[in-house]
Amino acid sequence: MERNYRKLWWQHCLAIIGFSVIPLLIVNYSLYKLFDRIYTEKVMDSLRSEVENRRDSIDLFFRERIAQLYTIANTNTFQQMTDEGYLNRIFEIMHAKSDSYMDIGVIDSEGRHLAYVGPYYEMLKQVNYKNEFWFNAVKANGLYISDIFMGFRKVPHFIIAVMVREKNTTWILRVTINLKNIDDIVQKAWSGTLSDAFIVNKKNVLQTRPRFGGNFLEVPAFPEYMSDSLKSHPYPDYSAAVATKLERVTYSGMDAFFAAVPIDSTKWILVIKENPDEILSPLVKGQHWMLLLTAAGLAIIATGAALFTNALINRIKETDRENDTNSDMLLQANKMIALSKMAAGIAHEVNNPLASIAEKAGWLKDLLAEEDIAGSPNFAEFNESVDKIEQHVARARKIIHNLLGFARRMEPAKEKIDVNKLLDETAGFLENEARYVNIRIDKQYEDNVPVITSDLSQIQQVVLNLLNNAIDAIGHDGTVTVSSRYHEKTSEVEINVADTGKGIAENDLNKIFDPFFTTKEVGKGTGLGLSISYSIIEKLGGKMKVQSKVGKGTVFTILLPKH
Repeated sequence: MERNYRKLWWQHCLAIIGFSVIPLLIVNYSLYKLFDRIYTEKVMDSLRSEVENRRDSIDLFFRERIAQLYTIANTNTFQQMTDEGYLNRIFEIMHAKSDSYMDIGVIDSEGRHLAYVGPYYEMLKQVNYKNEFWFNAVKANGLYISDIFMGFRKVPHFIIAVMVREKNTTWILRVTINLKNIDDIVQKAWSGTLSDAFIVNKKNVLQTRPRFGGNFLEVPAFPEYMSDSLKSHPYPDYSAAVATKLERVTYSGMDAFFAAVPIDSTKWILVIKENPDEILSPLVKGQHWMLLLTAAGLAIIATGAALFTNALINRIKETDRENDTNSDMLLQANKMIALSKMAAGIAHEVNNPLASIAEKAGWLKDLLAEEDIAGSPNFAEFNESVDKIEQHVARARKIIHNLLGFARRMEPAKEKIDVNKLLDETAGFLENEARYVNIRIDKQYEDNVPVITSDLSQIQQVVLNLLNNAIDAIGHDGTVTVSSRYHEKTSEVEINVADTGKGIAENDLNKIFDPFFTTKEVGKGTGLGLSISYSIIEKLGGKMKVQSKVGKGTVFTILLPKH
């Protein structure tokens, strides 16, 4: 028999745990995967937007410089542009409007430098460019934006060159662009402490300096985003290189989000890198909280299952010893008795610690009155905390009584309710939470509000739900007003909960009490709170209304009969 009892204990305990834990794990895992997918998609959309915005800024930079070069080339003659004094005045005007230009030069169709203004005059004035790649490229295409290269000056730089046809003369206007301008645009994509952004060319060579490691003309330690077909083409259409590419990859032992997009005006690819540990930190925090809450839930379920099973098995043993007959009816009756005694035992076990808490709270109150702490500036707060402990102990006892009454199918008792006191106690539950986000709870109670007969716990549930919604609607820095008054003509007590939040759109007001309708963000509301509250007030013979204006706030009104 002992072995059978032990087997029954394990079967019963594991069954309770299994039926409780498996749905809990499935729901938690499903919610986490859903949140992970939604949040990752949001991160990807944000990354796409950022890389495309930076791309557009770089394209705009190049279009403006190209337009300026064409304007200068087409509004001045070859003879004027080869006059270095005249060219110097033009460069001064260009440099006064923008610090983008490092130097400017005019080159004939044979590659000879006919005029030059800039810091490398002695080095570049006599240079012939006919064998340079960029010279042949601008002759072939009419416009050329080079990669970063060392050139004759032996420092990293890049140029923009346009070809000009003037009667029987063909010449090239070339400027060197300040690398800092491109770096500044790219660096604005450094959104976090671990994010990075850089530009590579078709050979996957850096055209800007990354934030973490690497320099101009080096190959970055990141994936390559230029296709092989574009690498082999001498003058490919880079705008069609790739669409915006988003992916999460592990490269060289590093996990990162990458976004890459071609820059239309050049043969470059803009790449933004984000560190998952930083960009997904809210998701990681949510995962930790979910694991913690799941572990706590498992512990509570296992403990409850063990205690419940112990009580049940012990009762079964006692019943077996006391009964000499195998009558089904007698066995069933004994089981019902066992369940009844078990419920009483649970109530006793809960009431014992509650009695101890109440006793200790009273002892603390006596100490506060007797010791020197009464002179402390925090005495009032200590005393208020002890009062609240006693109030919540009394409330817990009442909840146990109500649960036992419900289990015994007793009719719910009608209670005499001091509405102002009920509102004051309910608002007190949330005062600390409201104070933490700088929300003031303003209490405006009229003195003539009579005692009503209704269900205290259900009314308190509705008011608590409205207060929670009001705090959520404000977010921070605002006021929640709780008020009461009495209508003698209709013998109704009115309760108002008003907030200074963002308000509810007019189109949503007719749906606000519908089940599963919510104006909160995904994951923050079920859409059941107001529906349940509305149902409770109707069952108590009352009415519930709402008034709201977008940007000004919302007022919920409850009307309850006096009897």
